[in-house]
Amino acid sequence: MPEIGATLRDARMRARIDIAEIEQATKIRAKYLRALENEEWELLPGPTFVKTFLRTYAEALGLDAKLLVDEYKLRHERLADSELRPIAPRSTPSTGRSSRGPGGLPRGGGGGPGRGAIVLALVLALFAVIYLIGALNNDDGDPVSTRPDSTTSTGSTPRSAPKQPSSGTAPVEEEPKPERKLATLRVLPTGNVNVCLRAEGQGALINGVDLREGETQKTYRSSRFTLTLGNNNARIRFNGKTFRPPASSTPIGYTFTPSGMRRLKADELPTCG
Repeated sequence: MPEIGATLRDARMRARIDIAEIEQATKIRAKYLRALENEEWELLPGPTFVKTFLRTYAEALGLDAKLLVDEYKLRHERLADSELRPIAPRSTPSTGRSSRGPGGLPRGGGGGPGRGAIVLALVLALFAVIYLIGALNNDDGDPVSTRPDSTTSTGSTPRSAPKQPSSGTAPVEEEPKPERKLATLRVLPTGNVNVCLRAEGQGALINGVDLREGETQKTYRSSRFTLTLGNNNARIRFNGKTFRPPASSTPIGYTFTPSGMRRLKADELPTCG
């Protein structure tokens, strides 16, 4: 399969859609979209958000989102998991007195991970979650640098262990809920044409307006559109593919959903104004 980033970039360029339009349609920042196309994974918040962004971007371009996400998991996520997985210490049989020093005390250097290693792992996990939340909520797009409210004690007594979160467990990164699948639609006038475009839950997007050739129209996203054209002086870009309605002496109407489109009968045409 071609590279993930190249697949996204080629699909966008074939559809003649710029980054700004994709940013407006998907609500994903332009710098993250460019990072996906350039496969600069280190610039993205984390694997969970990379998969969500990939899925949303691919659906907006009419690509197979599952195929791209699976390819990312195969090439990058499994490698990252294997690199971060701690190596369990090899167990050794007890050798009696050789494992203890004078007075029956345990000798240093052996056994499982120390308390300090466990504390360090918990603190690093807390930092990672705070970093991800700050990166997504910060208005200027830069990660928020925060300090933990409590500090760990370096005393030698066992009672000086750091405070744990109130829940008793380390914070766990939650995967965001998948977004509802939406259709994309854009009207490109090739001459004078009256347009009425409505979207489910949004009302009239183009409220019975006469458009002229060359006028720039934005790309809309919705779970369902209904469209009426006064004539066929327009091209319709639906889910990244462009078509022109057939010539007609009466108004032309369509309904669009993520799964496809259907031409409307005369009594089904939406009205505006």
